[in-house]
Parts: sequence; structure tokens; C-alpha cells
Amino acid sequence: MDLHSTYPGISDLKQRAKRRLPHFVWEYIDSGTGAETTIHRNRDALDQIRFPPSILHGALEFDTSARVLGHDYPLPFGIAPIGMSGLVWPDAEGILARAAADSGIPYTLSTVAGQCPEDLAPHLGDNAWFQLYPPKDPEIRSDLLNRAWQSGFRTLVLTADVPVASRRERQTRSGLTHPPQMTPRLMAQIALRPAWALGMLRYGVPHMRTLDKYIDDSQNLPPTAHIGYLLRTSPDMDYVKWLRDHWNGPFVVKGILRPEDADRLEQAGIDALWVSNHGGRQFDAAPASIEALPAIRAVTNLPLIFDSGVASGLDVLRALSKGADFVMLGRAFLYGIAALGARGPAHVIDILRQDMLANMGQMGIATLAQFPSGQSNN
Repeated sequence: MDLHSTYPGISDLKQRAKRRLPHFVWEYIDSGTGAETTIHRNRDALDQIRFPPSILHGALEFDTSARVLGHDYPLPFGIAPIGMSGLVWPDAEGILARAAADSGIPYTLSTVAGQCPEDLAPHLGDNAWFQLYPPKDPEIRSDLLNRAWQSGFRTLVLTADVPVASRRERQTRSGLTHPPQMTPRLMAQIALRPAWALGMLRYGVPHMRTLDKYIDDSQNLPPTAHIGYLLRTSPDMDYVKWLRDHWNGPFVVKGILRPEDADRLEQAGIDALWVSNHGGRQFDAAPASIEALPAIRAVTNLPLIFDSGVASGLDVLRALSKGADFVMLGRAFLYGIAALGARGPAHVIDILRQDMLANMGQMGIATLAQFPSGQSNN
């Protein structure tokens, strides 16, 4: 089957994913926090970035390669960390890691994913990243770093924009708890989605395997918080400096939205900044990440990684035009897995690549280095 004739866009994969997933799983991956105004703000702000088309530039030979953190990538995007991605589809983390390795792009494993670093070691390419939710206990912290490094992860990403659990109302309304409790309500939702149910029966109910060795008790958590919150702290600059001293590879801090944070992180030896509002899942009064990007670009020469709201190859180009060096996507890859299983991530990558090429041709640019600044009506 020609996937492009049936699922030509990420939106097509999203629609099929919704039909194949139990309602509580769909609400987990698709929801934000609060009234979800930040999700809409991300989309609206990206749509305001426009480019004048070019004519009479002749045939172009395209080069979509990008270099970040000392690595050359064939495409300027990768796979963002996704907590509990194993809830979406059996072996989701393995599927994503293998697809990234095959395509030569980075895959980022979350601390709170359904598989642990050791599980993925056989499937990693040369560009595996590990996302750290900050444990308070320094022994656990050291052990997590060592496990990630020994498993083949070479870039560390500290997520700094989750000081407390967010209130994700859609998740709560769906009946989802962490870990999922198989209530009659959830069982009824699962019964309507036999492909998902059979896959989970074969593979087992997912949980946060990375944290198994550290957890004894999971009491007193709000419904949409998870077991990882028992270990976490809200990091400060001393925490960042400790990580810098104890990690030998590139070190990225994720969740930057204010220019004033760039200088102190640069002084601490951070290798790249990740501009993100957590995809609208953490704080419903946050600015759109794309709105924050130019001001951060103006105050630092560090590489800037970008996410939040990216849903097409054109969105990737929009982020690059505003100062990003590299772009990461999360939800799009989950839609692909839920829609097509193991074939999904490769199809998402190809959709994004082809959309980039079509729009680069309209703009008359052959390489990303030729990129013009986006024009907005704001």
C-alpha cells in the first residue's frame, strides 16, 4: 500500500490514531493543561509565519542536512522525549529508536518512558539522547547518568520546566491514573479498541521501567501525576552545574522561554538550549514557543533546539527561520505509531521531509543555510 496516497499528512495519521486508541490513551497524548490555550497559541503563532514565494529560480538540488552538537544529520529534526510512550503502542520506544537509527536522526528517551535505557541499548544509533527528570537523591542521579551512558546515550537533556505536576483536566475526565487502574470504565474503553488491547496483552501493561529499582511507594499522588514525582526535585543552577560536572557528553537544558536564562546557562557550560513550552502540557499561560524563540536567538550563540506545536515540514522551516538550529517533534510520532504501528515513524519522517522539500522549492532555497527570515503579520 502506498502510504502517501492514504495518509498524506500528519493530520491523517492523527485521525486514524484516534480511531485505534482507547479514549484514555488518546486523551493522554493529545491533551494539554488547563483550557489548552497554550496548545492553540502554539498553532496560531506558527501559522502567522509566512514566506514570499520565489519564481524563476530554475531547478534546485535540495540539501536538508543540519549540524548540531557536533553531529551532522540528514534532516533538521528528531524525536522528542515522550513520557509513557509505551502506553500508546506496544514497544513504542523500541519502534522509535529503531526508526531514528535507520534515518540517522536523534531519538530522545524519557526518564518516564515505558522502557529503560538498558532495553533500548541494542536498538540505538549513534545519536541517542537521554532526557532526565531531575531526581533529588544524588545517588539515584548518578546511577541514572551511568545507566544512560553505559547503554549508549551520549547527549543529556535536563527538562527544567516541570517544577510541579500540571493539572491535565482532559486526562482526569478520561479516567486515566498513573499507573493506569483497570476500572470498568477503562475496560469498556479498551474493549472498543481490539488491536491496541491484543498488542498490550502480548507485550504487557507498560510502566516506567527506568524507575523500578528506585521506587518503594507510590502513595499520595494526584491522578495525573505519576510515580516519577516521588523522586523529583525542582532544579536550580547548582543542580545544573552538578550535572555538567558529571556528564561527559553534550548537555542540553529543555524548557527555555526567557532570554535572561540563556546567559547564565551558557556561563554554566551548557552546550545547547531547548526552547519549549512542553507542547502546552504544563502551563496554560505560557507564550507560544515560536514567539519566544527570536528573543532567545538574539542573546546567545548556543545552538537552539525547538519544539511545541510542530505538525508539518513547513512548521520545521518556520522554526528554523526564527532562529532554531534543530527541531524536535513528539506527538506527530505518537500519531504515526498509533495509526500504523512499526511503519508509522518512518512514514512521519518521510511526510516531514517531502513537505520540507515542497516548501523549500516554493521559496527558492536549496539549502537550510539560505533560509530567509519568516514574515509575520504581527
